[in-house]
Amino acid sequence: MVDNPTADWNPLGPVFYRKFEIYSMQWRSQVDLSQCRTAAAPYGGPIALMKDDGRSQRGGGGSSKQNIKIYNAAGYEMASIKWDYAGRLVAMEWSMQEDLVCVLDDGSVMLYDLNGQFKRVFSMGADARDHRVIECKIFSNGHSTGVAVLTGNYQFYIVSDVSQELARIRHLAKIPGFDAPPSSWLVLPEERQLRILVALDSQLYLVDAAQALIQKPEVDNMPTSWIAMASSFTHKFLAMYGNNGVLWVGTANLKLVYCEVNTSQQDRQDRQEKPDNLVWCGSGAILYSFDNLICMVGPEKDCAKYYIENGVILVPEIDGLRFIDNGTHEFLQKVPEMVEKVHKFGSMAPGSVLYYAMKEFERKSPKADEYVRSVKDQLGEAIEQCTRAAGAEYEPARQRSLLRAASFGKCFISQYDPAQFVQMCSHLRVLNAVRDYRVAMPLTYAQMDALTMPVLIDRLVLRRQYCLAIRVSDYLKIPSREGASHILGHWACYKVQQSAVDDAEVAGTIVGKLGDTPGISYTEIATKAKDCGRTELAIRLLNYEPRSADQVPLLMKMKHDELALEKAIESGDTDLVYTVVMHLRDTRELADFLMFIRGYPQAMSLFAQYCREQDRQMMIDLYYQDDRCGDSANIHVQDALQLRVPSQILDKLTRAQAMYSQAQNKFAADMTGEHMKLVQAQQTMQERTNKPFIGLSLSDTISECLTHDSKSTMAERLRKDFKVPDKRFWWLKVKALANTNQWMELESFSKSKKSPIGYEPFVEGCLENGSRLEALKYVKKMPLEHRPKFYIRCKAWDAAAEDAFAIRNEEMLDIILAKSGPGHSQLHERIHDMKMQLKQRH
Repeated sequence: MVDNPTADWNPLGPVFYRKFEIYSMQWRSQVDLSQCRTAAAPYGGPIALMKDDGRSQRGGGGSSKQNIKIYNAAGYEMASIKWDYAGRLVAMEWSMQEDLVCVLDDGSVMLYDLNGQFKRVFSMGADARDHRVIECKIFSNGHSTGVAVLTGNYQFYIVSDVSQELARIRHLAKIPGFDAPPSSWLVLPEERQLRILVALDSQLYLVDAAQALIQKPEVDNMPTSWIAMASSFTHKFLAMYGNNGVLWVGTANLKLVYCEVNTSQQDRQDRQEKPDNLVWCGSGAILYSFDNLICMVGPEKDCAKYYIENGVILVPEIDGLRFIDNGTHEFLQKVPEMVEKVHKFGSMAPGSVLYYAMKEFERKSPKADEYVRSVKDQLGEAIEQCTRAAGAEYEPARQRSLLRAASFGKCFISQYDPAQFVQMCSHLRVLNAVRDYRVAMPLTYAQMDALTMPVLIDRLVLRRQYCLAIRVSDYLKIPSREGASHILGHWACYKVQQSAVDDAEVAGTIVGKLGDTPGISYTEIATKAKDCGRTELAIRLLNYEPRSADQVPLLMKMKHDELALEKAIESGDTDLVYTVVMHLRDTRELADFLMFIRGYPQAMSLFAQYCREQDRQMMIDLYYQDDRCGDSANIHVQDALQLRVPSQILDKLTRAQAMYSQAQNKFAADMTGEHMKLVQAQQTMQERTNKPFIGLSLSDTISECLTHDSKSTMAERLRKDFKVPDKRFWWLKVKALANTNQWMELESFSKSKKSPIGYEPFVEGCLENGSRLEALKYVKKMPLEHRPKFYIRCKAWDAAAEDAFAIRNEEMLDIILAKSGPGHSQLHERIHDMKMQLKQRH
């Protein structure tokens, strides 16, 4: 192969195509593809086979009692799905996530993973169930896969992404006069919408959710019916085959025609029946097949022919087409541009010259120097061409040969960035590893680039190639959280599914392997164990979860409430403790809950705090359970203070008094009785005056009575009933009279008897209510030593000065002098004289 890299090239107009073997199929003696329903995934994915029992044709129904077997690309069996559904299998294809999508005629869509495990099922709707699905297309668009069905009443329904938990079914517009099966149809995924191209004989309709528009592409030799359609891998190009043998190739929007080929002239046969296959090879050629002959047509209407076995599977790829038959797995592709530049006969491209210079150097020929000198100004380009050509080669020997040529060229450049060369070497090493028949992922460099490296690693994980996946991620220096840790997490989830192994052994193996690896979530692994019914294993694994916030919810789901509460308390996270406590409260009987939580003082304390703030009745029940009558009484008293309806207040206080009595707290019981008397008195006054009294304290109640009536008998009664001291009563009455400007009543009250509180409160009440004249009446009754400062407040400067002189307070005279201001010159002279007299006396 290395000596003649162009031996497998075939011309198709101005370009070349090559077809080479990838694998010799392991199933060679076990499988007859012509007797099977088949589905092969792109990007070197798995192959699903179901033996056809002969009751239906390919593309129609399948057996209802046959198993579906899943093979890798090399023909090794990976899994088997027991198929015992009564419905007819209408379609079977692989999704972009490598889930097997099976559509039944009752509209059921079932998804199975790569290992044959059932994932979920959803329905395409009542119309599909009632009228049955007669045709189905499973399509991919970017990174998602959808399903479109045609029902028995000729309605189209479509789901854009089968991987979503809640499938959104859209009903497309009705085509006028559509009452028979279409000649052909396909789904055209676009960036923002999905549309279906439907052929009713020669008439084409582009259908979306809103309307069905007639399409009239430019066709020279119009057939009476378009019997087959195929879109390219990227859905940018479209091919249609007519019953007159015309092959039309153009853009998917039907606006641009690339070529129109009469296939009858190509293979010299009158082809009016539907071809067995109509598929694209990349985006540069279209293939159609009848029986054992397959014809490839290029954009220049050139044709190349291949002979194939019956039942061959054709799998379109982004850069070619895979052929899978009973014995071999081959790949057909357009010869990559860089490979053609390097290896094409007579090529003078810099990469080709450098490649042959390396060959001459290996033969120790002086021509090597001549070749290198001829491209010395283009060595950078030559190295790039050889490097990229190596990436496009499938055989490791050819890769090494081209990379040696690139490395040879680097020796003659002093300033060269080797990043591209190093990256190509590392990526080719990964590609060669996954192409091995034991892994069987025959990806090309272009496919790997479209798939991306993270997706490739995920696909290795799906195949349970954990060791290889870790080696690839470490080799490419992918961060641990996205690489090794992520892979080990999937490995651990797989281990917990091994039901034959003891829980302790599985837990020990997982913990021994994972340890404290960053990015590992033991909760996710434990959740998988729980889903598998291995609760004890899940608990063992959760003991190694460092994040209590992840650990505790799963324990609650497994109904291990006691352990969940212990872990929450150990974490010190009060919110987490509250979460567990509220869960227990909602899921248990009240008595059982209170008895359980009593064994955890920290949780009990937090719950009590919650009840005090949010659930008063629960707090009372909690105290009742603990025979804490005094605390229960306190709750009733606090509640009573928030109420404004007398009957409700008295009810709460009556309960509180009874509980205080049970708690043998005589003082509190008596005080509660006094409070009840006050509420009853307030109720009476409220009814008489139509003024609000409920909620006031005793002092405020007396003040309100005096405010409304200075000679209130009710105030006197409250004074006697509650044994209000004289001093407090005088304070309250003075303040009430002053606030209501009842100066005569205030003066009369001051003369009723000697004031037990002195006359300072009288003065303060007058001043606070803006009456200095009234205040002066009471200043005169005060002791001499207290008068000056109140005279100052009343601005009675002369009286203040006389009294300050009388008590020989020189400091007070200075204050009067300062506060009286400049407009009192005579007063100032008198004060100076007083100060002189005081000094002389000393």
